[in-house]
Formats: sequence, C-alpha cells, structure tokens
Amino acid sequence: MTKAGGTLYIVSTPIGNMKDITLRALDILGEVDLIAAEDTRHSKKLLSRYDIKTRLISYFAAKEDKKADLVLKELEAGKNVALISDAGTPGISDPGFQLVSRAACKGHNIITIPGPSALVSALTISGLPSARFVFEGFLPPKGGERKKRIASLKREERTIVLYESPKRIMRTLGDILEGLGDREAALARELTKIHEEVVRGKISDIINFFSEHTIKGEIALVISGFSEENQLRSEPEDMDAFMKAIMEKGSSVKEAAAIMSEIFNLSKREAYEKLLSLKGKGEK
Repeated sequence: MTKAGGTLYIVSTPIGNMKDITLRALDILGEVDLIAAEDTRHSKKLLSRYDIKTRLISYFAAKEDKKADLVLKELEAGKNVALISDAGTPGISDPGFQLVSRAACKGHNIITIPGPSALVSALTISGLPSARFVFEGFLPPKGGERKKRIASLKREERTIVLYESPKRIMRTLGDILEGLGDREAALARELTKIHEEVVRGKISDIINFFSEHTIKGEIALVISGFSEENQLRSEPEDMDAFMKAIMEKGSSVKEAAAIMSEIFNLSKREAYEKLLSLKGKGEK
C-alpha cells in the first residue's frame, strides 16, 4: 500500500555509449522535480547532451544516510525524484539500496525505469550459461576475506559474475585460479565504449593474455559454475607448470617474477627465487 507523496524513480543510465538510454528514461529525467546523482559532475554531461535542466543534487555512498534523509523529505513534500548512478542501474554496486529500502518502508511509490546493466551485458556476451547466475559484485580487497569469499563459491553451480578494477584484476584472476580451478571464463572491459573488449578462455588463458597487454577500464568477469565433470578438467596447474608457461613466452626472470608475485600472492623475491630454481632444473 502506497501513501500520498512523491514518487521515487530508479533510472538506469548508459554504461558507456550515451546513446544507450531509453526514451522513457529521458522523459522521466526531464519531468521529475529533482535528480539525485551519484556524481553530479559526471551526470551533467549526460543531462546536457539531452538538454535536461532538472535540478540536480549529489547522492553518493560516503554520505548515503544524510543524502537519503534529504531525498525522503522531498518525497514527503510530494516531489518526484529520480535516482541515477554514474553508469548502469542504481543499487547494483552503486548507491541506492538504502534509499529504496527506506522509501519502501515509508510506503512511497517506487518505479523502475530499466535499462543498461554491465553485469547483464557481460553475461549475455560471455558465451557461458546465462539461464542461472549469481552476481558477487566486487570481491573484498583484502587477501583473507577475498580467499574466504572465493572459497564459498567453490561448489556454486550457477555462472558467477564479478566486477573488478584494472588495478586488482590480475591478483583476482590468480586467486580465482587457485581457489576455483582453471575454469572457463570471459573478461569484458569497457563495454559499449570505443575500446570494448571481451577475452574468453580458461582463467590461465586470460592471465597469459593480460600478462602481455595493458588492462584499462571497468571490468566484468564471468566464470563458469561448478560441475563434477568440469572440476576434473579445471584443477589449477601447479605453480611450477604455470611459471614455466610464463617463461616460455619469452619473459625475463624479472618480468615473470613480477607477474607471478601478483598472481600467487608471493613477494617478488620469493617468485624470483622460485623461477631461478625452476630455470636451473630445466637446464640440467
């Protein structure tokens, strides 16, 4: 049951290409009394492109409590408010959940204006099963918590979708290789943008590819789910075998050590010594 007052619209915006916005979203953004945006500087570019002059306020995660209070007061006063994030659908790894939850508890009308979502976009072009999937968002940044979360996914049968930053993706791929095995996966970056790229293959293939290429832009990683048959074929290669593969690509010991320290959470010195030992064995 809804109460009298304004309506809260959850509006999806483009994840890259500005043309990926619905006609309904443009109508709503132009008609509401207020737009609450994750980053007003970012959103002004979109609104300016479509000549939308609606009043804009910031709504970001660091002060979500206070920002939610402000929006709820506007709704109580009968104002219609649109919530948008920097890209995609609000509430999906972006601010929004708290506001929607509180507005629902107070009985306000809440309407979704669907549109782009990076997780759905990545899933549908991954080439992996998409009928059943689980979205894990960003993994915890710290090693112990990350490994615990990855371990909890060991026997997850549904396709797994993660978000990751370019700075942490190599370490994440290494943790997944170690924790889940060498599964089939797809790494999608810069979706809908000029430099959109999807790399498909086993986790080790993706690591090998990006050991020779720079990773930039927002990343969605899609990983095949658990099955007894797949697990038999996806146990991670032992560290020696993987190090050997890196060396065979022509990397110097120093370059290979930098890659392996990031993937296997070793110090560069430990990785360097292991590589020297492995190289020595190969020369005997």
